[in-house]
Amino acid sequence: MYSPPVDLSFRNLSTMTDAMAEIPRRGVRPLTPDSRGRYHSRAVRLNNNNISDLTGVGFLLGHFLSRPSHLGWLDLSFNKLERIDPVLCEMQELRILYLHGNSIWKLSEVDKLGRLPHLHTITLHGNSIESTSGYRSRVIAVLPELKAMDFSAVTTEERVLSQIKFTGVRH
Repeated sequence: MYSPPVDLSFRNLSTMTDAMAEIPRRGVRPLTPDSRGRYHSRAVRLNNNNISDLTGVGFLLGHFLSRPSHLGWLDLSFNKLERIDPVLCEMQELRILYLHGNSIWKLSEVDKLGRLPHLHTITLHGNSIESTSGYRSRVIAVLPELKAMDFSAVTTEERVLSQIKFTGVRH
């Protein structure tokens, strides 16, 4: 069984190096380190900080997680991210990604995430891209495994219409 999330939220962090010096927040369920000081968790919360880029996130995950390649949930909401860093696309087990409340302004940035085979939940609301025409349809078209977006279920009808609109494919 996996441990609860490694919670580094609300720490006023600007960089991944800053985060490595932190001790994760204690939650209801205890977070117990292994013999190497790492946690058997599949989730990391870095929300509500001042992070503007993800340089060093791989080192951070290796520092805190016993199996960083098994990361399934990453919360980067309410930071200062302006783009989707390609390092996120290397997280092949990622299933849930929270990016709401950032500064992502280019809708094409979401295209990068199409390489994540298991990504089923994403949040992007509160970014400038939200006001782009066709925002929701485009994200659904790019992420075919999506079940929920911006805390709202993706319907079969939305999926079909987005595929027709953005790829011309009919199911």
